[in-house]
Amino acid sequence: MTVPIAPRPTTLLRGGTVYSPADPFATAMVVEGDRVAWVGSEGAAESFADRADEIVDLDGALVTPAFTDAHVHTTATGLALTGLDLTAATGPAEALAAVAAHTRARPADRVVLGHGWDPAGWPGGAVPGRAALDEAADGRPVYLTRVDVHSALASTALLDLVPGITAMAGYSPDGPLTGDAHHAVRTAAHETVTAEQRRHAQRAALHHAATLGIGALHECAGPLISGEDDFTGLLALAAEGSGPRVFGYWGEAVTSARQLDRVRDLGAVGAAGDLFVDGSLGSHTAHLHAPYDDADHTGLVHIDTAAVTAHVIACTEAGVQAGFHAIGDAALTSVTDGVRAAADHVGIDRVRAARHRIEHAALLTDETLAAFADLALTASVQPAFDAAWGGPDGMYASRLGAERAARLNPFAALLRAGVPLALGSDAPVTPLDPWGTLRAAALHRTPEHRVSVRAAFAAHTRGGWRALGRDGEGTLVPGAVADYAVWQTGDLVVQAADDRVARWSTDPRSGTPGLPDLAPGEPLPQCLRTVVGGRVVHDRLNG
Repeated sequence: MTVPIAPRPTTLLRGGTVYSPADPFATAMVVEGDRVAWVGSEGAAESFADRADEIVDLDGALVTPAFTDAHVHTTATGLALTGLDLTAATGPAEALAAVAAHTRARPADRVVLGHGWDPAGWPGGAVPGRAALDEAADGRPVYLTRVDVHSALASTALLDLVPGITAMAGYSPDGPLTGDAHHAVRTAAHETVTAEQRRHAQRAALHHAATLGIGALHECAGPLISGEDDFTGLLALAAEGSGPRVFGYWGEAVTSARQLDRVRDLGAVGAAGDLFVDGSLGSHTAHLHAPYDDADHTGLVHIDTAAVTAHVIACTEAGVQAGFHAIGDAALTSVTDGVRAAADHVGIDRVRAARHRIEHAALLTDETLAAFADLALTASVQPAFDAAWGGPDGMYASRLGAERAARLNPFAALLRAGVPLALGSDAPVTPLDPWGTLRAAALHRTPEHRVSVRAAFAAHTRGGWRALGRDGEGTLVPGAVADYAVWQTGDLVVQAADDRVARWSTDPRSGTPGLPDLAPGEPLPQCLRTVVGGRVVHDRLNG
């Protein structure tokens, strides 16, 4: 018996602007099932109207590919959205008051979880002491991550749950915990989160992402970050299909095919993401060649060059994408030296074909940037970091001095060298905010690092797919996956970092499609609908 194939539902969108390389002046698009079927002009759209199951009058709205956020911690983002958010705290007293209020309001929580404190702008950079934290939480366990999530404040009751904590590297008797001590306390805190709490947080994060026109997330998980149950639970939730896609990376060093089988069994697309080579600049844990300007050390090393080499060899031989978290110049030297040694072992063509990726890649030198290009490494970067901490008066300058800080996040140089970029937020470190991310890339606080909005848009859409090895996705062309967003926005313009490029690109003869005006003070676009694989996952068009 032959089972009839159900017809694929057809949607016609018309009367707006469609951002597509197939037609720079497109005003309409047809979607059949989970694929883009046609893109073109309003006049030709009429021929599709009779057979469309849904006709969307865009009323001048903009249709673009959905964004891909290439670096997210989904559960932590959800917990920040639904729990104790300290990003607005202006000093220790306000942070402690927020802890006290949250503790009273959540009597059933086994541990008080909070995120986002940043002493960079607090008076004297002071942070709450442990006794004050114990008092604010009425003696309950408390775990509060700094905005970069590379250090944390913990109460005495939480420390008491970790045997041997005082002997661990990174322990402080009255200040933030870093390194091994932080990882141990984080594990203890996360073990208190129930499956119900975790799922609620994940749903909140995925829903929020959908409202922002984000169609896909790269979850950067690992044994020191979130744990296996969190990771597999998130992938299962995303597979239900009610929100953005989630592609999971598992950040654990491997040396054998058997270990990689376990990574695959978890559902990971790569042994990459936050596999820490170093820490962060804000927490003084990024690994530098020369000491910090405001500290007498060079940061932390989590894995060395030899471990990088072994990991890349194992992954390349197994056909698995490898990757690392590396921020400081010394960490990036270690990574590129390690990948180079792996290429000498397995062959550079195999390493290039694997498209191994590096998260953050902040303090690049001329040598490491050239190595990125030669080894075909993808740079997964976060422009909002520069918006938050860059500039001559920012935290980066305090940590590194103005000269070194001005070298951070060189997006334009990466693009000129041919290094693929994938843009993300590292949420909850900085918020999910794709248009804000594009604005930060185009208005980098160091002018020579700025890129055009169009280039940043490509890196935040197609770049995320390319980082997964799926080059045909992330654009609205016939045959592509129907992941798109509809936006209410103002004028569409062409913004370029180079005036000569801008003069040509804004000429209609260039056929360069416009994007929303992201100049300072201009309102960011509002998402009216998000569609993933032809399924509507967020909708304000119909109410």
